Amino acid sequence: MTGPRRNLKDLIEIMERLLAPGGCPWDREQTPKSLTPFAIEEAHELAEAIERGDLDGTKEELGDLLLQVVFHTCLTKRDGKFDLGDVIQRICEKLVHRHPHVFGDQIAETADEVLKNWNEIKGKEKAKKILVNVDNPLGIPKTLPALQRSQKIGDKTKNLKFDWASPQEVLNKVEEEFGELKQAFASGNKEHTLEELGDVFFVLAQLARHLKGEAESIARAANRKFESRFSKLLELAKSRNLKIETLSVWEKEKLWQEVKKLKS
Repeated sequence: MTGPRRNLKDLIEIMERLLAPGGCPWDREQTPKSLTPFAIEEAHELAEAIERGDLDGTKEELGDLLLQVVFHTCLTKRDGKFDLGDVIQRICEKLVHRHPHVFGDQIAETADEVLKNWNEIKGKEKAKKILVNVDNPLGIPKTLPALQRSQKIGDKTKNLKFDWASPQEVLNKVEEEFGELKQAFASGNKEHTLEELGDVFFVLAQLARHLKGEAESIARAANRKFESRFSKLLELAKSRNLKIETLSVWEKEKLWQEVKKLKS
């Protein structure tokens, strides 16, 4: 598309036109609640574009995510609650308040010191707002992907001095939990086995945290690696006039090992 360069004001005007009488019937029926799944989906699509190094895709997905912000605030403005200006005001105040080493006289020379101060300030802010929620005492959104939430739980408990001292200690815990998983599996108790499997997932997320990795990103990378290899396996089978579904377990494993030796 060509034409004059657009800005945020243009996007707001377009969205308000869509929500106005005579605008888009679908847009006019939406509510912040009905839009929530789209916001989550757009955030994941943005993460995927960034991880695959797709700059054009990242630009597009950032726009889609920005649309969600504008869409939500146009709806709340229409309902007389708040608008985009209120949202921007709130985040600006929060950024200034949580960076006293930049906008105040506090000193923080390393990223770890900044994060420590950030969490302390954030904790004080939340303490003023609400009492502890027994169903969500750490205040981590329950809609986050499970591995990501597990890792954030570990981040929070670390700040409360409830954590392992080293990656090796976490790895020891992984081995312990895996042993319990094996015992549960051997017992034939499916419910207990699944519970122990969940414990393994949780501790693996903590191991990722201790290794300075992101559990969710690591899992996505593993998915991409498997999908890439499986695609190559299908191509290899097709080149040899083989139907993957008719091959024996041994034949499939042989193909898989061939694929693993190929360069990605």
